[in-house]
Amino acid sequence: MSGLFDHLSIGFGVAMTWSNLLIAAVGAFLGTLVGVLPGLGPINGVAMLIPLAFAMNFPPESALILLAAVYVGAEYGGRITSILLNVPGEASAIMTTLDGYPLARQGLANVALSLSAWSAFFGATVSVIGIMLLAPLLASWALAFGPPEYFVLMVFSFCCLTSLLGKKPVKGVLAAMIGLAISVVGVDANSGVYRYTFDSVHLADGIEFVVVVIALFAVAELLEMLEKVMGGQHVEVDSSGRKLFNLKELAFTWWSVVRSAFVGFFVGVLPGAGASVAAAVAYSQEKRIIENKDPNAKFGKGDMRGLVAPEAAATGSAIGSFVPMLTLGVPGSGTTAVMMGALTLYNITPGPVLFDSKPELVWGLIASLFIANVMLFIMNVPMVRVFSKVLAVPGWLLVPGVLCISFIGVYAINAGSFDLMMVVIIGVIGYWLRKMEIPMAPLVLGVVLGDMMEQNLRRALSITNGDASILVESNISIGLWLASAAVVLLPLLMRKFSRKGKKLLAQVAEDGE
Repeated sequence: MSGLFDHLSIGFGVAMTWSNLLIAAVGAFLGTLVGVLPGLGPINGVAMLIPLAFAMNFPPESALILLAAVYVGAEYGGRITSILLNVPGEASAIMTTLDGYPLARQGLANVALSLSAWSAFFGATVSVIGIMLLAPLLASWALAFGPPEYFVLMVFSFCCLTSLLGKKPVKGVLAAMIGLAISVVGVDANSGVYRYTFDSVHLADGIEFVVVVIALFAVAELLEMLEKVMGGQHVEVDSSGRKLFNLKELAFTWWSVVRSAFVGFFVGVLPGAGASVAAAVAYSQEKRIIENKDPNAKFGKGDMRGLVAPEAAATGSAIGSFVPMLTLGVPGSGTTAVMMGALTLYNITPGPVLFDSKPELVWGLIASLFIANVMLFIMNVPMVRVFSKVLAVPGWLLVPGVLCISFIGVYAINAGSFDLMMVVIIGVIGYWLRKMEIPMAPLVLGVVLGDMMEQNLRRALSITNGDASILVESNISIGLWLASAAVVLLPLLMRKFSRKGKKLLAQVAEDGE
């Protein structure tokens, strides 16, 4: 324990210099802006700042502090448009829209924003403490995950989607299948075969995730709003009311925040799993736990527990993804992969030796993650009322403005008009799917997880020349298969026994009469 305090003293000594504090504050602010803008996301935000950090001759620890602050800030910022406009700033914020946007429509935008800021702060704090205490142990655990284990983990993530399907499971499964179909468009990385490209070179690299998200949320939302305006319906939202959540609401959501923070951290430790998986698993877990206890829970209609769960998990996962990067030299997410590239500019190779060779960098980063997290919380809570004023802008002006910003983000990907046409086409399809009451969350998660699932399955089968038994060989795989089966079957069995119990009680009551 004394060694830990020595390391932390080194880290805070680095992070608490005035220059690094200023860098962390600027990075947190810029990250929030990046998260707010649909289409950018933390990867693009970090990538854009790498040349700046290198050109300004920042020392490696200062450069890493800047990039890490942008990363965490983007996770915070992504929730703002998700709650206010139903437009996720980046992938992990998709789950936030399910209950965050309905809360805003109920006039609780301020409360929802402050609750999400608190849950994100708590999730990040849990993960920073986890890195301090458990990094070497968790790194060796993450190393045990190979392609078979990752494939089964993706299966488990899809099984967790069953809680998102509601009372219309067929439509939910259809949505997930559409998402999986979108994820396989493009050149097959293993065989080089063109799949579902319709002889278009523009589809060779697949359909960009940003295109799908902007289309299904921003464009489809605009079309729904236009329909309401043309029908004479009032679409404005009341953004007045309380600025912050109260103690009753804090107690109401407390255990959801705690559980989801730990889920986010442990998912973040798995290389490549990402905040999107963490948010989906945490939301599904809370929905299942709470609805079994409280049949009146309003998940998907404005339940505060459905808001805080993905927020705590997403931010916790973002921080947790630094564990494999620092300890194994393996990127825990796409953003940490970009950050590893930044370290190579300084001739630094992440890995186990880094803790001994560059303790000021590692522990300075860990300390700065905590400091940036505090800065973001202090920065975001007073700004809640400012953010919520977005809702006071008339819908006829607000949504087209958001759409223009979204189109700029889409155009910036490849600087081509084809992506803009795809946004419009998929947006119209998304609007039609909404009218058919097909949920968007399973569809988007199918897009997010589909490629990872396919690639890990292909790698696993290539190891054994097609023998599928590799998928059930390790204890981790077996445990995940059992967990997947339990996630799907237990709710069905519980509902069945619950119905039988009610019938038995009714029969006993009749006999008593």
